[in-house]
This record gives sequence, structure tokens and C-alpha cells, in this order.
Amino acid sequence: MAAELSTLRTRLTDLLGDRMVGIEESLGELTVVVKAAGMLDTLTRLRDTAGFDQLIDLCGVDYSTFGNGDWQGKRFAAVYHLLSVAHNVRLRVRIFAEADDFPLLESVTGIWPSANWYEREAFDLYGTVFIGHPDLRRLLTDYVFVGNPFRKDFPLSGHVEMRYDPEQQRVVYQPVTVEPREATPRIVREENYGCN
Repeated sequence: MAAELSTLRTRLTDLLGDRMVGIEESLGELTVVVKAAGMLDTLTRLRDTAGFDQLIDLCGVDYSTFGNGDWQGKRFAAVYHLLSVAHNVRLRVRIFAEADDFPLLESVTGIWPSANWYEREAFDLYGTVFIGHPDLRRLLTDYVFVGNPFRKDFPLSGHVEMRYDPEQQRVVYQPVTVEPREATPRIVREENYGCN
């Protein structure tokens, strides 16, 4: 297994050249970090030349508090989980969006059509915009939902709440009215609890 990963590492280094920012091995799999510029050509090479013909998964990541807040790199990334059926090997490809305030990456639906809903999910939950996506719209949250709930700076209680108003006979949205409360058990808060 280690020899196969070493061979794959050498092959990927030769194939990607200066497009590759870094490569690391973890849990018996390789993770390659590549530049966002020219990412479509890079991923097409991985499919056509290296044999990674299947996109198993694509997920968004917010690195803003990664490593206890010591993270110094770009904030948002998309991680592509690829599979080569012919070689029976997996590969993770991480691509960081250049701008933290408005993350943009190219859509890979032209390379792997299975990326369609994965990119919509990353758009909905992280706010990453995939340029060239055929139907980029929210997938898991409501259309009037404010923000992106998987971002580390999203408030735990959200921005608005939804409830049914019997007077208006419809669902209404209003600002969150959740009051912060102490979640410490009473026996810990009170010094003399249970003492006679």
C-alpha cells in the first residue's frame, strides 16, 4: 500500500507540476492541493490521464478556525473526492477560493456531471459560487434563508425564525427571539444545592 501511494505521489507530481501547491498523505490516502487558476484543466488531466474517472463527493470547508484559530491561509475550499476504478485508488483534491469575502470556483459539472448537487450544497451551506454551474440555487435551505449555515461565523440561533401565524393563516418570518440562557445544570451553579 505504501509503495502504491509513493508511486501515485510521484506520478501526480510529474503530471501536475507547478499547478500543485502541496501533497500530503493521511489515513492511507493522498490529498493534493492545487491552484484555483486553471483548476478545470488540472481536474480534466486527473480524469483523462491519471484515470480518476469518478467524483465520489465534493464538500465545502470553512478553515477560519482550523487548528484552534492558527490557520493563516485562505478561508474557503472545496474538497473533491475522486476514485480511479481501474487502479482502485482514491484521491482528495483541495482547491482554495482566492477571495474570502466572496468565494468563487469553477464548476466541474462538465467534467463530472455528478458534481451538480454537490456544488449546489456547497453553495447553499458555505456560500461558494461555482461559475458555470447550470442551475446554482439553494438546495437544503429555504429561498428566503439569510446567510450560509455552515460558515463558522454564522450565529447558532440564526437570523430569522419561521412560524405559522393563525391570524394571517400563513407562515411568517420574523427576527430571532431566542433569549440566551444558562445551560449549566442547577447542581453545578448553586453552591449549597442539596445541603441540609
